[in-house]
Amino acid sequence: MPFPTIEPWQSGWLETGDGHALHHEQCGNPQGLPVLILHGGPGSGCSPRMRQLFDPARFRIVLFDQRGCGRSTPRGECAHNTTVDLVADIERLRRHLGVERWLVTGGSWGAALAVAYAAAHREACVGAILRGIFLTGPADLEWFFVGAGELFPQAWQALDEAATGDRRRALPDRLFDAVLGHDAIVATEAVRRWMQWEATLDGGSPAPLPEFPDAGTQTALLAKYRVQAHYLRHRCFLGETHLLELAATLGSLPVAILHGEKDLVCRVDNARRLHRAVAGSQLRIVAEAGHNPFAPSMLQALAEAAAPFSD
Repeated sequence: MPFPTIEPWQSGWLETGDGHALHHEQCGNPQGLPVLILHGGPGSGCSPRMRQLFDPARFRIVLFDQRGCGRSTPRGECAHNTTVDLVADIERLRRHLGVERWLVTGGSWGAALAVAYAAAHREACVGAILRGIFLTGPADLEWFFVGAGELFPQAWQALDEAATGDRRRALPDRLFDAVLGHDAIVATEAVRRWMQWEATLDGGSPAPLPEFPDAGTQTALLAKYRVQAHYLRHRCFLGETHLLELAATLGSLPVAILHGEKDLVCRVDNARRLHRAVAGSQLRIVAEAGHNPFAPSMLQALAEAAAPFSD
């Protein structure tokens, strides 16, 4: 079970100096070990449920919406929005909050960003907990957008048809063009099919086509997938080779790697490859868990991985 529902005891916006303002919040124990939770996506933003991933009695839980995401402004903005910018934002936030050192954690894209930050600011980290490993390279995109289509051919066909443009071009490129283009109707249909495909892989069975109940929801989701398309088009400004090189520099930093054995969004071999790159890291393949962090077995694995840090 997740930890109890809690509310932030502090929240606000942090100006970056180049047009972005980052929404952040703190909850849990103000005197506890600081833990930074990095959301996935890219583009997703934080949700209230993420406050329940760690023990609020032991941890000072810090969350923030990355550039263009969630409550950060301007929503959906891709200018001045790269991984280098995000790493600088995390360090800016640490200093702003007066945190000396913190535990850094994230899932999927959040795990990749955690590696990039920890490699750049090793002295600011007490350790890292990395879940649902996404290595940001061509192999990950090829699997998600093409290879996994053999598992659910009808859902994949609908995604392929929503990606307009020259059919001789690869599906990811056509999809990113559709989402980032100026035709709102084309972008909306591409996002709906992208969401359906994600839900299908995440749940392990064909998912229904999502509906946007109002204009506000549509605007928010178009912004989310705009940021995601921007990052994925550029291999998250990292790429698999560079990410693993950064991981290899973490040295003696305590690193726990968790990956659901049923994860169809990011393959289990990603976790094994990251484990081999990070000397001394601990790897746990979590039974009865997929990509979702709220599977009971994954919640238990997160609690067990975090306990040594808070102790």
